[in-house]
Amino acid sequence: QVQLVESGGGSVQAGGSLRLSCKPSEPIYHRYCMGWFRQAPGREREGVATILIGDMITYYIDAVKGRFTISRDMENNMLYLQMNSLEVEDTAMYYCAALTRSGNLACGTAPRSYNAWGQGTQVTVSS
Repeated sequence: QVQLVESGGGSVQAGGSLRLSCKPSEPIYHRYCMGWFRQAPGREREGVATILIGDMITYYIDAVKGRFTISRDMENNMLYLQMNSLEVEDTAMYYCAALTRSGNLACGTAPRSYNAWGQGTQVTVSS
């Protein structure tokens, strides 16, 4: 089972930026899915952005479109989430996740679809 390690969380003021990083312990293959999820206190975990490895097809929820960018560094086997124009509502624990099954044609945002998870990194945005 692939292990995922996130980093890059922190505390920023509204309007600021953060970049989250995720390092898988094993190679991530063509047409696996990877994604960033978040969970705020008292709320369900939700998918924020996903990427289909190889094809690099990305998906974002409406709340982060135009502000967040998910990207993949194949050479260094890294996944990133660039978060700009952060809002107080973005405050949550952020998780990196992977669906380690090939043959996907698209990557959804349902947490139950992903079989590997990182430990999470906290993002706190203050007004």
